[in-house]
Amino acid sequence: MSDTLIGFVGDDYVLLAADATNAFSIILMKDDEDKIMKLDSHKLLAAGGENGDRVQFCEYIQKNLSLYRYRTGRALGTNAAAHYLRGELARFLRESPYQVNLLMAGHDEEDGPSLYFIDYMASMHKMKMAAHGYGSYFSLSILDRQWRKGMPSTKGSN
Repeated sequence: MSDTLIGFVGDDYVLLAADATNAFSIILMKDDEDKIMKLDSHKLLAAGGENGDRVQFCEYIQKNLSLYRYRTGRALGTNAAAHYLRGELARFLRESPYQVNLLMAGHDEEDGPSLYFIDYMASMHKMKMAAHGYGSYFSLSILDRQWRKGMPSTKGSN
């Protein structure tokens, strides 16, 4: 999967970035693809993988989280939403697997900002910085050297 997803947690924010290309083999199909989806007012989902799998799985998660919110009158927290997402990806892994790598970011009142790394095999881990794809080989070394706990947003966006 040639998509690149990058994310890290700062003082009171989570920064997510994704490449905007949609390619098939060596052919560039589109160069303005949005790979970061808004799940609700406090959660974002960055996804990389085959275009059909990526779009279908992300929309499935987005609609089911909205359905939960409408049924119960309250939204899931970031931790609970990440566990739900991982469980659904694991269930589909046994039926009809989705080839998607995900970074889920959110901000909760009690827990503050959080970032979850989820790969196509449905393994999940809460991280302070994470990356997927070819760009991760380069970006993880930069994040490892430059990232600091409690980094203010002015320094994180540079």
